[in-house]
Amino acid sequence: MGSIGYPDVQPLEIFSKRGQNAVELGSKRIIWDVISDMWNPDTNPSGILSIGMAENTLLHNTLLQYIEANFRLSAEHLTYNNGSMGSNALRKAVSHFLNRHFNAFRPVEPSHILMTNGCSSAIEHLSWAFVNPGEGVLLGMPYYSTFIADISLRPEAVVIPVKMGNVDPLSIESVDLYEKAAVEFEASTGRRVRAVILCNPHNPLGRCYPRETIDKFMEFCQSRQMHLISDEIYALSVWENRVDKDIPFTPFESILSRDITRLIDPSLVHVLWGMSKDFGANGLRVGAIISQSNPELHIAQKCLSLYSFVSGMSDQITASILSDDHFTDKYIEMNRERLSLSHQFLVHALNKHKIEYLRGCNAGFFLWVNLGAKYLAAHPEEEGRATDLTDRIFQKLLDNKVYVAHGTAYGSENPGWFRLVFAHPIPWLMEAMARIVCAIQ
Repeated sequence: MGSIGYPDVQPLEIFSKRGQNAVELGSKRIIWDVISDMWNPDTNPSGILSIGMAENTLLHNTLLQYIEANFRLSAEHLTYNNGSMGSNALRKAVSHFLNRHFNAFRPVEPSHILMTNGCSSAIEHLSWAFVNPGEGVLLGMPYYSTFIADISLRPEAVVIPVKMGNVDPLSIESVDLYEKAAVEFEASTGRRVRAVILCNPHNPLGRCYPRETIDKFMEFCQSRQMHLISDEIYALSVWENRVDKDIPFTPFESILSRDITRLIDPSLVHVLWGMSKDFGANGLRVGAIISQSNPELHIAQKCLSLYSFVSGMSDQITASILSDDHFTDKYIEMNRERLSLSHQFLVHALNKHKIEYLRGCNAGFFLWVNLGAKYLAAHPEEEGRATDLTDRIFQKLLDNKVYVAHGTAYGSENPGWFRLVFAHPIPWLMEAMARIVCAIQ
C-alpha cells in the first residue's frame, strides 16, 4: 500500500496516455531552461547565449517606443470585448494590413480572419478541425520543429515527414515526394492524409517557394481533397542577400495574392500570419488564420477560440500598429535593412572560420549551417561516430553556454547540421560565434 493507504502506482500511471506523451516530450524540451538563463552582458554575463530561437531583437527599441507612445486602453479591453476570435478593431486592422502588404487578389475582410494567441495555436486549431486522430498531415524535411507538437500533441494527428534526399525541398520536383509519402501512409495505415503544411518563406532554409511549386501543391491537394496550410509568418522578412550575388533569388508571393480558383477549391486553402516574426514581437502572442472561403471553419472556431483568446492588451497594441501605414512601412524597410546587414556579418564570420552553410537565403532570420564537418576536422578520431554527431556537438555548444537549433529536431536528413538565427545585433553575433568556434574546435 502507498503511504496514505492508496495502492502503489508508477508516477506516470496517474496520467492519461496524452499526459504521458507530454511528459516524454517535455523532458526533451530544453528551450524553456535556456530562456530562464538567457545571456545578458550586463545582468547575466554567465548565461546561455541563444541564436537558436527564432526571435528578432533588431528593432525592439523602435517597437517599444511606438507602443509606449500609442498604447491607449479603455474599459472594453478589460472585458471579453467583441469575443474570442479578436476584436472588431483588431480584425479590421489585420485585414487592412494584409491587403496592403500581401497584395490580396480577393480583398481580405475582417470576417475572413480568426485571431489566435500566436500561430502555434492557429496550427493546432486547423489540425483539430480538419484531421481526425490517427490521420496524416504531410510535412517536408527539413521543417520547423514545433510544427510536430502543434499538429499532433493535442489534436492527435500524425505528422508524415517527407524525405527529400537530393531533391531541393522547394522545387516543383519535391511535390512528387509528398504524393509518394501520402500513398505509402494510406496504404500502410488505412487512414487518410488530410493536409499539407508549408512554411513560406521557409524555416529553416530561408528561401521562398517558386510560383510553379505552389501551383503544383494546390493541384496535388485538389486531386486528393486535402487542405493546404500556408504559414506565411516570415512574409515581410525578405531582404537583400549582399553576399551570394551569383545566385538568383525567388521573391515572396503570398497565396492571398493569387487567383487560385482554377487550381484548387478555395475552401481548402488557409493562410497564417502573426506579429512574432515580421515585427519581432513573439511576446505579444498574436496570430491569425485567414480562411476566405470556409465559413464552417469560422463557426467551429466560436467554441475552439476560447482556448486561444488574444489578451485585450495585445489586441489593442496590434490594432494600433497595423492601422498606422506610415509606421509599418518604415518599420518593414528598417527591418529588412537590419536583417541584410546581420546576415552579411554572420556569413563573413562563418567563411572566416571555414564553416559550411547553405547559400542563397533571402528571407527569415536563419542560416542552415554544417557544424559537423568543422567539428570532425578538429576531431578526426570521431569520424566513425556519425549517428550521434549532432547530439554530441549540441551538448558541447551548451557546455560553452551557446544555444543553437538542433538540426535533427528540425528534420535534417544529414548529421551535423544546425539552424543559426542572425536577427540580433552584431555584438550578440560576435559573442555567439566565439562560443561556437570554441565548442567545435
